[in-house]
Amino acid sequence: MTQRDWRAGELRFLLVALIVAVAALSSVSFFVDRMRTGLNRDAHQMLGADLLIRTDEQIAPAWKAEAEKRGLQLAETVVFPSMAIAGEGDQAVSKLASIKAVTPGYPLRGNVKIATQINGDGVAAKSIPDPGTVWVDAGILTSLNLAVGNPLKLGDKTFTISKLITNEPDRGAGFMNFAPRVMLSASDVAATGLIQPGSRITYRLLVAGKPADVDKFDKWVQDKIETDKLKGVRTESLESGQPQMRATLQRAEEFLSLVGLLSAMLAAVAVAMAARRFMLRHVDACAMLRCLGMTQNQVTSLYLIEFLMVGLVGSVIGAAVGFAAHFVLIEWLGRLITNDLPPASILPAVQGLATGLLLLIGFALPPILQLRNVPHNRVIRREQDMPQPITIATYALGLATFIGLLLWQAGNIKLGLLTAAGFVGGLAGFAFISWLALKSLQSLRGAINNASWRFAVTALQRRPGATIVQVVALALGLMALLLLTVIRGDLVDAWRSATPPNAPNRFVINIQPDQKAELEARLAQNKIADADLFPMIRGRLLAINNVEITGESFVEDRAKRLVDREFNLSTMSKMPASNQITAGRWFDNSKPEASVEAGLAETLRLKIGDKLKFEVAGETVEVPITSLRKLEWGSMKVNFFVIINPAAMKDMPQSWITSFHLPEGSTTFENQLTRDYPNLTVVDIGSVVKQIQDVIDQVVTAVEFLFMFTLASGVLVLYAALASSQDQRTREAGLLRALGATRKQLSQSQWIEFALVGGLAGLLAAAGATVVGWSLAHFVFDFEWKFSPVVWIAGFTIGAACAFIGGWVSLRNVLNQPPLQTLREA
Repeated sequence: MTQRDWRAGELRFLLVALIVAVAALSSVSFFVDRMRTGLNRDAHQMLGADLLIRTDEQIAPAWKAEAEKRGLQLAETVVFPSMAIAGEGDQAVSKLASIKAVTPGYPLRGNVKIATQINGDGVAAKSIPDPGTVWVDAGILTSLNLAVGNPLKLGDKTFTISKLITNEPDRGAGFMNFAPRVMLSASDVAATGLIQPGSRITYRLLVAGKPADVDKFDKWVQDKIETDKLKGVRTESLESGQPQMRATLQRAEEFLSLVGLLSAMLAAVAVAMAARRFMLRHVDACAMLRCLGMTQNQVTSLYLIEFLMVGLVGSVIGAAVGFAAHFVLIEWLGRLITNDLPPASILPAVQGLATGLLLLIGFALPPILQLRNVPHNRVIRREQDMPQPITIATYALGLATFIGLLLWQAGNIKLGLLTAAGFVGGLAGFAFISWLALKSLQSLRGAINNASWRFAVTALQRRPGATIVQVVALALGLMALLLLTVIRGDLVDAWRSATPPNAPNRFVINIQPDQKAELEARLAQNKIADADLFPMIRGRLLAINNVEITGESFVEDRAKRLVDREFNLSTMSKMPASNQITAGRWFDNSKPEASVEAGLAETLRLKIGDKLKFEVAGETVEVPITSLRKLEWGSMKVNFFVIINPAAMKDMPQSWITSFHLPEGSTTFENQLTRDYPNLTVVDIGSVVKQIQDVIDQVVTAVEFLFMFTLASGVLVLYAALASSQDQRTREAGLLRALGATRKQLSQSQWIEFALVGGLAGLLAAAGATVVGWSLAHFVFDFEWKFSPVVWIAGFTIGAACAFIGGWVSLRNVLNQPPLQTLREA
């Protein structure tokens, strides 16, 4: 029977739907599995130790003494940004680098791999850089046109480049490391003169030893942090290491999984429709088998075995397609991944097989179980009993399977349920609009005096359920594609328009008080306008309304991060021109007062009148909030979350910061600045933004690749919906031709029907994509949304084209059956 059904084409569509669903999910599963396995493999190397203590200030000597007393190995690193300079005089060029000073013994776990030429094979380093030498990333050489053996200046000291870094085990997540690394011996840091008050420095103490001893020392450190109420100190171990990277991976995993799920959800609908069509076309055969003596259980077993074979074959092929497709994801996301990924495990393949069988059981079982209820007299009387209670229960099983699949793939109960609710809600919204459109077509039936038009409108209204399914399926697939193509471009264009062409593209930080006047004169001399200098003071938030706070005082991750690190505070008498008061009043400098950015106030649940207590250089400052400000982040100018009036901050140590626009190609001034003031850090925001956009483009491209599965699923559903009505359409066409309709009229009516279905689906997809795009612009990116007619034109055109293609493939044989044969079979 399986061979006969395959030759008749009954099972091919079901097989294709399963392959698409399993391939979409398997491609993501293989990619994420290799990422996760790589992280577990390199867990110790990611820390460079068994335990890592990270602080904003130098490690307390007592802590190091305690660790040594416990027999643990120690190493230290100091990381900070600075400018790396090559050349002398007017020929000097500079590059923002991430400086890392290390002590002997680093790293305690894993190895730094070094080479002597770009693209050379790295070998494990046996020591740290020798005094007077540095190891650098290849990006330093290409940016500054250097080679191994050339000099490189850091601050007041000139080093010799001795090696290239090919792999740095504890660099972190491996994602978005914008500044190339320069590694030197910790004994050379003082000679550079780069560490100044206000510099952003991260101190790390690496600890390694027996697991029990490391755990005891970790507990001792945690107790010290809690007892002494230390701020800016945190520990990372194998279990808790690299939390930001793990969060990034988790978000990427969830997002990519949900993209695959959208394909699977649409494919599940296609599976259900294909199974129902299979059931309807086997009712007569099943009745004949019952007449020949087969029991209900035998009939059920017969069809279940057939579907199980198809499910296994489809799942295996889908897993193989997914395995091949995941290499495309690795290729497009390869620049975000620094370490070689280990081979894929068998688990994603097993999950793919399970997914295919779950889809089959949940969505194909209900129609198949209806075959067991076909009565014997179906052979004589063309009747079909209503579904029995057990069949209705299987539809509930299908819904439960659908939700379970979402929860399993998403890995998060809340996220899975929200996705299910969003999918069902979007489906219901599209279905309701489609129903309204069908109702409105009734009044338009006689608007055009054309037989083909009347045939098309009548056919759509005669099968409202099938028509609505066709529209909704195609609309969902098109909306996903439009959102990641046309709407993405509109969002990027709106973001670019929010940032003026002459916006600052350079930030200069770490300006010392005695350099302020000279730097202002230098900026004026080079005709650089709007380069205002602002004081910057590092402070840590200790309490709100006299209640001490820590990261654990908040639930939101952003609030935790803000409280756990130092703030960049500022002080000034006049509010910056790009700021706008949204509540309260600007301070009058008669007493200590503060102005807070509105977004920060919302995150930390602050309001006018709340008292903030900061620690600045060992002293405390307590100020009430007198105003909330809205900042124009798109202006790219210097902005501060908290501004305190000068009366409260006059004796506090401070550095200065400024931003300005430097025309493209005008790097001479920047190079002269870093040469004359080596302690300054000049941040090229233009290049950073471009790097960010490059990363986003890679991710979006990978997601668009996954959405090809989604569009394929949408077309499959459209094909299934059209094919499910093929028998009925064939009978109707035969009757109409017997009553005088021409083949040309019926053919034209089908094309009109496809155009109406595809056009409506395209318009719904454009509307959905536009709503989502507007929501992103309004609630996430906070810039003005501009209506784009391209989305609607593209939606209508692509929707109609997909409907034409799907209709032609599924219904091209409807008009080929002679009317006499149709009348005999009726």
